[in-house]
Order: sequence, then C-alpha cells, then structure tokens
Amino acid sequence: MPNTRTANAVRLEFAPRSLVHANLSGAAFTGDWLWVAGDEACGLDRLRRLDPVGREALRFGDVRDFPLSDLLDLPGTADEEADLEGLAVAGGLLWVVGSHGLKRKNARPDRDHADNARRLAKVTLDGNRLLLACLPIEPDADGAPCLVRQAHDGRRALRLKGDCRTNLLTRALADDPHFGPYMAIPGKDNGFDIEGLAVDGRRLLLGLRGPVLRGWSALLEIAVEASGDELRLAPLDDRGTLIRKHFLQLDGLGVRDLHFSGDDLYVLAGPTMVLNGEIRVFRWPAARPSLAANREPARFETALTESVSLPHGRGTNRAEAICDLPPALSGLKPSWLVLYDAPGSDRKDGEHTVFCDLLCHD
Repeated sequence: MPNTRTANAVRLEFAPRSLVHANLSGAAFTGDWLWVAGDEACGLDRLRRLDPVGREALRFGDVRDFPLSDLLDLPGTADEEADLEGLAVAGGLLWVVGSHGLKRKNARPDRDHADNARRLAKVTLDGNRLLLACLPIEPDADGAPCLVRQAHDGRRALRLKGDCRTNLLTRALADDPHFGPYMAIPGKDNGFDIEGLAVDGRRLLLGLRGPVLRGWSALLEIAVEASGDELRLAPLDDRGTLIRKHFLQLDGLGVRDLHFSGDDLYVLAGPTMVLNGEIRVFRWPAARPSLAANREPARFETALTESVSLPHGRGTNRAEAICDLPPALSGLKPSWLVLYDAPGSDRKDGEHTVFCDLLCHD
C-alpha cells in the first residue's frame, strides 16, 4: 500500500494556449506519455517524459492538445466544457467520463445582493458533461501515441448514446431509488456527480463524489458495447441487469478518483461538497475477483482499508486524480502519481507549470 509521499516530485509543463493548465482532474499513462484532463476544458493534453530538473523525480512537457470535437460528435458545442473527471487506459483505448452533473452559479464579490441571489438560484447543465466515451490510441510516424477518431485496425471513437440533456446512463438512473432523486440536484450540492473511472475488461466502474447517502459512498458498475456509431449499456448478467451499485464506507467522503493496481482497487476520496476537508486514499483488496463473482444488484463493501492521507489547503491543493506509474518510470517500485486541482503557489512554477506528488511503498 502507498504509505510514503514525496511532495512536488513531478513537474508538469504546459503551454500558454494548452487546453489544460492547472485544474487537473484525471490522468493515465501510455508508456512514457502522460494523458491529463482538466475540468474546465473540452479536450485532453498529452505530455512527454523529459529529463528531470534538479532533484525532482520526473518531468513531463512538450504538450499536445487533443480537442474532443476532433474525435467525437459531441452532445454539446465544441467550446462547452466537458468537466472531464476520470481517465483510464485499457485495450488500446483511452476511456473518459464527464461529471454528468448539474451546476449552480456561484455568488461573486463584485455583484450586489439581488444579483447574487439570482445567480445562486440558476442551475444549468452543459451537454458535454454527459460524456462517457472511448478514444483509440494509435502511434504516429514517430511512435508517439495519439488519439484518433478511427484507427487503422478499425477501432473507433465512440460515446454513450445520448444528447445534450440525457444519455442512456442518466435515463437508467432516473427512477433509481437511491440516485434518481439526486439527478436534479447540482453536483457540488451533494447531487449526482461522477468523478472516478476504472476499467476492467468490459466492466466500467464509475465513482460518485455525490451523493453520499447516510455516510455511504457509491460506485456504479456498468458494461458497454458498440452499437453502430455509439456505445450502449450492455447487460451485466443473464437477468438483464444494467447497473450494479457498490456502497463503500469512506468515512463520509465522496469518490474523487479510482484506479486498479493488480487485483486491488484504490479509491481517492474527499469531501462531496465545496469544503476544505480531508483527502485520503483507500484500498479495496481483491476488488477484481470480488466484482467478477458478485451477482447482487447492490452490495455494501466494508473491507476497505485506509492507506494514506493527502494534504489540502484552504481552497487550494485538492487531490483530484491518482494513477499508477508504469514500472519503467518508477524503477520497478510500485508508485502512484497524485495530481491536484486548484494548485497553490507552492505547487506552481510560473503560470504554466504545476507539481504533482508521488506515493510509494517503503
């Protein structure tokens, strides 16, 4: 289990016009290349491993943008943020998921009381938040991994069927006794909010930041399959089950990210609402075989163990993404990369460089 944190050990260098800059919300590796998502963009950035600076362990830069509008027919407009919250690489595909949640406007210090009251009452949904998609990874002429709409071997970029208001997942949850009532509540108000993604074969796990129900956090287990030019939900068993629910005891925290390491599932957890609170990493041992053997539509998982607590500031340095380092980058010593939203001045070097942490075994 990761129990040693090396702060600011990894440097990420973006460019002035990069799609992603600082508010990092998802990460995944393809060899020496790092994919990152930000929750204020409608695209992904790819960074290449570079020689480290000074005593830093790793450095990534030479950034390239991959706008989602070049890869998919989006449910919203090309300039509308996707609020991407989870990334996972599996089977030569980069899987991405948006929050699927409503958003509420915030009060602003430069507005009067009446205007702020109106702002706080306004709830909207950006269509691109309703995004669950797989994107083929294919090397270019120089061997660098790229995201493409269609690969030479026939793999295609596909997204879950839906439009700018609903998709197959939100429709399936509309009458759910646990989550249906929360679909009309903004994510940061303990409403429905996807922030974690892990992929195991045809099985996808979606981690919910909210709602947290009487202290229980939740993972949604689904399967998807290609249907024409789109993805659709596939039955998980011969009874036609489309969604299984796994309730986790994370001490009242919501899921911020998910990552498989071997048979274990690691869960990055933090406050469900806009709070400056604890951020921890939990481990679900032997999650893969447990998930494969399960036939219950809803289960309560109490076997999770806490491995480490992560730092946070007041409105800054919120851990939002965790991913395994490839063995070639970690010196064959299991290590995890932790990326932060709203990095403070202690995690910046100028306007376009941010620092991440490493979690390692002793």
